[in-house]
Amino acid sequence: MKFAWIDIRSVEKNQREAVVDAAIHAGLAGFVDDRLELLATLPPTVQKVLLAAPDATLPPEAADVADIVLTAVRTTAELDKLKLVAAEAPARHGAFVDVVDDPSLRLACAAAQELEHTVVKFRDPTKIPLEIVIAAADKSPGRLICEAGDLEEAGIIVDVLEKGSDGLLLAPKDANDIFGLNSLLQSSTQDLELSTLTVESIEHNGLGDRVCVDTCTHFEKDEGILVGSYAHGFVLCVSETHPLPYMPTRPFRVNAGALHSYVMGADNRTNYLSELKAGSTVLGVTADGRTRRIVVGRVKLESRPLLTVRAKSDEGVEVSLTLQDDWHVRVLGPGATVLNCTELKPGDKLLGYIATDKRHVGWPVGEFCIEK
Repeated sequence: MKFAWIDIRSVEKNQREAVVDAAIHAGLAGFVDDRLELLATLPPTVQKVLLAAPDATLPPEAADVADIVLTAVRTTAELDKLKLVAAEAPARHGAFVDVVDDPSLRLACAAAQELEHTVVKFRDPTKIPLEIVIAAADKSPGRLICEAGDLEEAGIIVDVLEKGSDGLLLAPKDANDIFGLNSLLQSSTQDLELSTLTVESIEHNGLGDRVCVDTCTHFEKDEGILVGSYAHGFVLCVSETHPLPYMPTRPFRVNAGALHSYVMGADNRTNYLSELKAGSTVLGVTADGRTRRIVVGRVKLESRPLLTVRAKSDEGVEVSLTLQDDWHVRVLGPGATVLNCTELKPGDKLLGYIATDKRHVGWPVGEFCIEK
């Protein structure tokens, strides 16, 4: 779980109270300021981070008010001096490094490797320097915090090198930025408890429209997406990662099913396959229930012969999935067994997910609804 500090140095005075109240209500980790008297007004439930100049002499009350002191460092000598100070109380000290060139980048890497807290600010829009600092700090027990200019940049930062920095520093314009930042921090996907489904019947339907979901990622061999005709039950459709005769693999693609089908996304939201387009997101799911957010790069809808698989969970919940009627379209069974849909027969076991919610425009809702 990422954390965020709110930089209140540049927040307009008429917005400050609303920003502080929103951040506290959202449970954000702390606040950064260079005014000790302002930090002293904040409640004890948040971290109070004081930003100090390299040669600053802190007043005695700083020890009682500030939980963490960040010292701006510009040279190796200043970093060495800070490391000596931090050795006595590592959790109370950190560095703020403004990365503008290669020497300052190397300084940021050194700080991230040595200190408990390192905040980095990057002058240039490229994320390559951040990638370098993240890689340098990968084995360090300390926390790396990256300053974001706005919410859009914050969203990019959290995904750099598939892990992002440990924390974010944002100077919000108003309380709305706080709510947006909190949503961003909550966007990690939750693992799912998959169910074993037993095939009851296979029905060949004839011609219909099916959807291939081409994503911007490389699927693992035990990974796919959850698709189903009913909002309460899904089957784990595997990607085209596994070798096929007559054609190369497409490790980014899932031949997902008929266009009417639901596909599971993040935040317990579903979409129809027909609604997906470039830039949409779906939930990638492995055979052991691990999940991740996956971006769609393209959707291909074409007319093909279809078949419908009907199955039941151990609890008797009925699940239906309509797929392209072709041997190379596959689903996953227990133990990540790869199963060709045209070879399925009654009694075969599939992996799926049973949802207790009904759906309205993709969102879960507690209403009476029958699907069959």
